[in-house]
Amino acid sequence: MSNAVKDLVAGTAGGIAQVLVGQPFDIVKVRMQTSAKGTYNGMLHCAGGILKNEGPLAFYKGTLTPLLGIGVCVSIQFGVLEYAKRVFTAQNLTRGIGGADGKMLGGGQLVIAGVAAGLANGVVSGPVEHIRIRLQTQSNTNPMYKGPFDAVKQIASQYGIAGLYKGQCVTLLREATGYGAYFLVYEKLVQREMTQKGIRRDQINPMHSVLYGATAGYALWAVIYPIDMIKSRMQTDGFTPSTGQKYASARDCVRKVWKSEGISAFTRGLGPTLIRSPFANGATFLGFEMASRILYS
Repeated sequence: MSNAVKDLVAGTAGGIAQVLVGQPFDIVKVRMQTSAKGTYNGMLHCAGGILKNEGPLAFYKGTLTPLLGIGVCVSIQFGVLEYAKRVFTAQNLTRGIGGADGKMLGGGQLVIAGVAAGLANGVVSGPVEHIRIRLQTQSNTNPMYKGPFDAVKQIASQYGIAGLYKGQCVTLLREATGYGAYFLVYEKLVQREMTQKGIRRDQINPMHSVLYGATAGYALWAVIYPIDMIKSRMQTDGFTPSTGQKYASARDCVRKVWKSEGISAFTRGLGPTLIRSPFANGATFLGFEMASRILYS
């Protein structure tokens, strides 16, 4: 099995762990981001309303899409990240930097690797998250879509590939900026422990991988949350004026939300995100690191 395939498989393990742990928090975040001002008093009010009106299974509404899609997305993230790291490692060895094996990458190298991983991921995550958000926010009593495949079929038949990629420019901006910070923080924490203790990466305590992943997750959301809110608004907006389109572009969305709802709208839903983040991102890196140890052993 090639290194690239090993990285993709390990990334898939991390993605599945992320979805299973983070999905209930994510649906609360999306409902709060896309609802009108004053709909919910807070995270608990939103979660309680979902539980009361739709039942406990509603917290996993639309899970099939991310379970399939996010597994692929995280697989791509780590596949591209690890490939970029190998390229930079080879460059470091040629230049005589980065330690004896060239693997101690600099901050700039890690940011570039993370941005590349985010952009590659965004090609898949854009339509995957679009479909997931449509399913998460549709009416429970009169749903427009029967499931993810029906949503893809309906949107593609009516609006083409562009319809599936609605909000894609904002998605790429979010992925590039977010994952540059995400992988920089995680890899630097890993490097720090390896250097201080004189150990290999596969000797790091798995619980430390969870802690470092949680920290990286907070770095990610600190950078991207307002962008993510705009993405959610764009991906729940109508496709045309006749279907209730409110925003002509991402810039138009920012302007209208700022004017009508104020700056607080850009952080609405942040509570469940901050609670979800350490669990979901800790699980992601734990899944990846443990799978990598098995595959590379």
